[in-house]
Amino acid sequence: MLNVDICGVRFKNPVIAASGTFGFGEEYKELFDVSRLGGISTKGLTLKPKEGNDGIRVYETRAGLLNSVGLQNPGVDNFIKYELPKMKDLNTAIIANLGGGSIEDYLLGVEKLNFTDVEMIELNISCPNVKHGGMAFGIKSEVAYEVVREVRKVCKKPLMVKLSPNAEDIVDMAYNCCKAGADAISLVNTFKGMAIDIRQKKPIFNNVTAGLSGPAIKPIALRMVYEVCKAVDVPVVGMGGVCSWKDAIEFIMAGAHAVQVGTANFIKPDICLDIIDGIDEYMKNEGISNLEEIRGVCK
Repeated sequence: MLNVDICGVRFKNPVIAASGTFGFGEEYKELFDVSRLGGISTKGLTLKPKEGNDGIRVYETRAGLLNSVGLQNPGVDNFIKYELPKMKDLNTAIIANLGGGSIEDYLLGVEKLNFTDVEMIELNISCPNVKHGGMAFGIKSEVAYEVVREVRKVCKKPLMVKLSPNAEDIVDMAYNCCKAGADAISLVNTFKGMAIDIRQKKPIFNNVTAGLSGPAIKPIALRMVYEVCKAVDVPVVGMGGVCSWKDAIEFIMAGAHAVQVGTANFIKPDICLDIIDGIDEYMKNEGISNLEEIRGVCK
């Protein structure tokens, strides 16, 4: 059986479309049967609408992709009014990915999402803390602990916290987020990177640095997921360069309950179906009746 339970939320399989790579699902439903997905993590939401960054937003690298989109999104209210009703028709689990520039932003966003049909909230703590010089909430464990603790007080949905690989100590970060009340952990978000235009003699991105994703980061992401799964007692959703069913199986064997697929969606829009079918075929060939039989076997 491919289905998994994460904090009481049932996913028909362990393959979830990652935030920022699948929009709100509307664009993809014309290409394949989106209802076959285990779930969709929404485009990153903020309390108010955001236009995103100026200049180049995505740039391909060898075995990866740099992005500096800047959380362009319609805002929580518009998501609830216009996007969520259409997402519910997709017949798959919906995870609302929420970012914020302050704890107050997070709290107000969560309070609005509490009264919706989303199954889970994924708290993106890679966002810059605008009140403390722009350093992301997810860099220092004590700062992450504070925001998760405050969000936990008001959140009525299962709360999954998405970790940045740029954290000072990602295992300590995960431990502190769980201590503060996280029901689940997802990791990793993008790595901080950059690219330079040697003709123009300047950085490719207006913001200089950008987030690196794709196959290039998978070995490091896998290691981080493995270490976090050994350190916490809550479900973990792994991501970072998942491009095939073999990648997904590796993350599950490292301890993950499910995986999120991101950059690979841009390479092959229906790649999640290939991954789902591949996992199913692997389980049949290996005589595995339930993912629990292989989850964390490397721990």
